[in-house]
Amino acid sequence: MIEDDGAAEPAAVRRAAGTAESSRANRHWWDGNADEYQDEHGAFLGDARFVWCPEGLDEAEARLLGPAASLPGRRVLEVGAGAAQCSRWLAAQGARPVALDISHRQLQHALRIDDARGRPGLPLVEADACAMPFADGSFDLACSAFGALPFVAEPVLVLREVRRVLRPGGRFVFSVTHPFRWALPDEPGPEGLTVLSSYFDRTPYVEEDGTGRAVYVEHHRTMGDRVRDVVGAGFRLLDVVEPEWPDWNEQEWGGWSPLRGRLVPGTAVFVCEREKTHGQG
Repeated sequence: MIEDDGAAEPAAVRRAAGTAESSRANRHWWDGNADEYQDEHGAFLGDARFVWCPEGLDEAEARLLGPAASLPGRRVLEVGAGAAQCSRWLAAQGARPVALDISHRQLQHALRIDDARGRPGLPLVEADACAMPFADGSFDLACSAFGALPFVAEPVLVLREVRRVLRPGGRFVFSVTHPFRWALPDEPGPEGLTVLSSYFDRTPYVEEDGTGRAVYVEHHRTMGDRVRDVVGAGFRLLDVVEPEWPDWNEQEWGGWSPLRGRLVPGTAVFVCEREKTHGQG
């Protein structure tokens, strides 16, 4: 007889999950899985590299936040920063970044990287993106590479908070799983190319423990939903980038792979701007 250690795998279901449940579940999930995440993906992300997505779109070439010459001195908020790799790259360009994340353990990895590099640590803030502890108009730019927005029940709350802390005319760029991917299995091989569910089903993906308690939650928004969220939060949508899979990238990252990436989009990057006040040049 095999002994049961009591650590049953979470059950994957589709069910409703509200703001508080999603926040609690994902804070604990990222605290518990940050070590594995950084071990598995840290080399690809780099210590001071700004990568928008598993496709490998790099801000050094994409310049979605603006020209290189515009970054020095700018106050930049990174939302869902993880180990603050993007913020570290921004600091190297002369910007003044602040890295925010809900996970204490992810931010500990940011401290670890700074200590290993022997450089002054970045400003780190542990907080929920739906309620940021910053004054209005505190930042010139904001960015989020797969941070916060896929994991919150009401993404417009995050968007409104980002708009609030941006100065008028400030740009916010964020990347999320491409909405089309929700119709496909999260598999990197050929089995991940068959539509199995409705693209229009917004029911969250939830992993539950044996008591039915959510331990991980991810939310689906259609492309139209994302656009409406951006506009409804008071932003002007400047661009939507759907990165193509580059020939050099042979890695698999969860459901992302060269096979799938060369056929269907995996990431959507939204480039937004807080509109300037009347009379501002």
